[in-house]
Amino acid sequence: MDIKLTQRIQDWLEANPATRSLAEGAELVLKLTGNRFMHQNILVRGDVKMIEYQLRKYLPQRLQQVTHEEVEQMKKAAAQIAEAHHLDTIRKSAKTPPEEWKKGKREDHDSLPEEVQALYAENLTLLHRMRECHLQARKIALADKPCADCDIYPFVKELIELDKRLHSNWKTYDEYGRE
Repeated sequence: MDIKLTQRIQDWLEANPATRSLAEGAELVLKLTGNRFMHQNILVRGDVKMIEYQLRKYLPQRLQQVTHEEVEQMKKAAAQIAEAHHLDTIRKSAKTPPEEWKKGKREDHDSLPEEVQALYAENLTLLHRMRECHLQARKIALADKPCADCDIYPFVKELIELDKRLHSNWKTYDEYGRE
């Protein structure tokens, strides 16, 4: 990762808005995204808010200094999660409303406290979001241009975090009252 570019981004964002160079900001966005169309639109419209949005979106990932090897490990973990949860396949249950989603539901579900019952319903939402993250990461990886680690990182990171939360919810739900 280019440390000088990260420093230029920080300097641009920290500079007084009245003294910022629109051309320099647009150039930074172009280097981050590779999107020439966006670059031209920013210059034509003078869209400083878009520059700020794009730079602030990429800066935290660049500051974390996640190495390429770490992102590759995360991509492998995300692929395993996707396979384990069948995120590549569209199943009937993905479109089934939560009230009809019976897989994994305890027999005493209705007698559990509301916060424990909510974990069960939340897991369906988590699975939907996991599928979205997986599809976005796959879309980036399959694009014509080589994907930068900072492009795919937020999606695989969120997928891994959602999986941890899903397992935590299931553990709490399954073990409630059975300790």
